[in-house]
Amino acid sequence: MKLYLIRHGETVDNVAQVYAGVRDSPLTVQGVLQAERLGRYLTASEQRFTHVFASDLQRAVKTAEALLSAQTNDDGSVPVTVRQLPILREQDFGFYEGKPFYARQRDSKKSGKDAHRSRHQDEPGFQDVESKESMTTRTNTFVAEHLGPLLQGTVSEQQPIVIIVSHGIILSHLWRSILGMFSKHTVALAPGLSVGSGGVTPLEYLGGWSNTGYLELDITSPVLGTGAESNSKDMAPPQSSDKADEGNPITLPTTFKLFIRSVNGKEHLRGLKRARGVGSSQHDEGQKKIDTFFKKTKTG
Repeated sequence: MKLYLIRHGETVDNVAQVYAGVRDSPLTVQGVLQAERLGRYLTASEQRFTHVFASDLQRAVKTAEALLSAQTNDDGSVPVTVRQLPILREQDFGFYEGKPFYARQRDSKKSGKDAHRSRHQDEPGFQDVESKESMTTRTNTFVAEHLGPLLQGTVSEQQPIVIIVSHGIILSHLWRSILGMFSKHTVALAPGLSVGSGGVTPLEYLGGWSNTGYLELDITSPVLGTGAESNSKDMAPPQSSDKADEGNPITLPTTFKLFIRSVNGKEHLRGLKRARGVGSSQHDEGQKKIDTFFKKTKTG
């Protein structure tokens, strides 16, 4: 199985630097360009998606649809549909939804957000930020109900290529839920991937996601078949904590191998510049395709 964990494209709230968890912030023009770039990049790599999951928030759905638009069939249809799931939503920021990021105060050990909480937590209607435990429950549920059946299903001639489009914080939790399915001795990094400076970074914390950045994973086993022999030659021994598999709903047999091929992949964004004047604006859904907006009209 090939598995991509992808963050959505740039949004209006990303540009405004306000908290947007369950708040349904739309993509900017730049965000749609990023998603279309990634769709063309993956399609050029002969990656034909077999399953596409996304958060049901529009920034994730529109990113997933842009990826699929690069894989239209001859009749204009797309090979699969986007499965929209509320459990893949971003962390709920509660009271802070739509509010600006708060800088850490120099005269306090509290972060700006914690200081803000202290001032407002007794106000009527205050809702705190969703807990890590709640997010872990959501991602474990997704793994058990959606990824597990694909991994434990029958042999298919076609290698499953699974796309998951979601949000930065919840993707980090989803990655740890996926990692927890594997014995730590069956997980490996591609040669050349950074493992941190001044020591080894635990695999549970590989880093964040840029807009349309992706984590690319290969999952192999005698049942899934595809790619196991070629991957095993390239594998480098990983480092992970002893608690990587605690609290997860599925534990795979040790015949399953996890190969981390790319972390926060951004090759598709090389050379992409922000469109002057409109790049940070909300994308106009009336435009049939964003790249046609920037084509110069031929004269003469």
